[in-house]
Amino acid sequence: MTRQASEVPATISDPVNAAVLAVSEDRLAGFQTDPFGEIATRSGISTEIVIERVAAMLRAGTIRRVRQTLLSTNLANGALCAWEVAPERLDAAFDFMFRDDPFSGHVVIRTTDAVSPGSSYRLWTTLKVPQGFSLRKHAEWLCRRIGAHRFRLMPARMLFALGVGHVRRRGLEPGARAERPARPLHATIVELLDLEWRVLSALKREFAPEELVRDLWRQRAVEAGVSFEEFVSTAQSLDRRGVIGRFSTFLEHVKPTAGNERATRYNALFHWSVPRGREVAAGCEVGRHFIITHAYWREGGPEFHGVNVMAVAHGMEKSVVLAHKAAIDDHLREAGIDFTYTNVFWGGRSEIKPSEIAPAAYVEFCEAHGIDPDAMRAAPNEEGASA
Repeated sequence: MTRQASEVPATISDPVNAAVLAVSEDRLAGFQTDPFGEIATRSGISTEIVIERVAAMLRAGTIRRVRQTLLSTNLANGALCAWEVAPERLDAAFDFMFRDDPFSGHVVIRTTDAVSPGSSYRLWTTLKVPQGFSLRKHAEWLCRRIGAHRFRLMPARMLFALGVGHVRRRGLEPGARAERPARPLHATIVELLDLEWRVLSALKREFAPEELVRDLWRQRAVEAGVSFEEFVSTAQSLDRRGVIGRFSTFLEHVKPTAGNERATRYNALFHWSVPRGREVAAGCEVGRHFIITHAYWREGGPEFHGVNVMAVAHGMEKSVVLAHKAAIDDHLREAGIDFTYTNVFWGGRSEIKPSEIAPAAYVEFCEAHGIDPDAMRAAPNEEGASA
């Protein structure tokens, strides 16, 4: 007998849900033709129950979104961007970035425990613009639009960790890490054909609860205007070319969810300034720590005391997050990698959405805002810095 949706547990602490989430958050790498079947196999829970539980958690808001992620660093020029905004403008700037700029993804207001280099940069966003358009020009337009004093664009020179997995990270001991250093990943832009963009656009759109079925991709093939077989073969080709991320159920990890539970309470952006030439080695050592969800080589410049390695960690208790940070510091020193400066930027108000990366969407955005799209084209070899 089928249960009513309201009768299906939607809390993170429910043991069946926890088992599903331990796989579904960030363990399904690449394109999966049968993602729910794969979650079932790895979790030991039937496919029907997996779909039922994911749908219930999505309806309840425990899961924020279900979607196929992309390695957007290989599809669009992007950067972490820090914005210096007057305090009285901060909330309005946050709202605009989240609600009105489809190219801003993570939007976070951050603080430091003490006044330090860069602590006046309170608003932090990820920013991506589709191929052919200028990251810097878009940031300059945003700067004028929100009334920021200045900004710092920090493109990723190298990636060392890229995942989520809040449920499986609970209870980690500080210093817990993989046996080997993380593998560095280069960001290389891949150009796509119109057909590939159509498939990719249908592939990446997040799922509504009623769309969660075993044969997940058949309707998306219709949406893309191709046969199911062509949809799958195109997606597999895109996966081989390094532009497909993972199939994921993203938890709401800032706001309380079903049962007033939280996936996490503290969001920390760690900064280190390591000697030039040691960025990759340091990033690989930071990225091997299981608590780290994201790790990058980014150049913070003088605004951030020469920081060049950054990482993100989440936790339920601030003291535990700081203990993980101390363990990573000790590990870097043990590995012979010293650092002249380090800091923690704590996340407060936060919203997350996927950044739009389709070139046609950027043209539409420009036209809707009275911007000449051709004036926003990128110059050859353009890269973000400070302004």
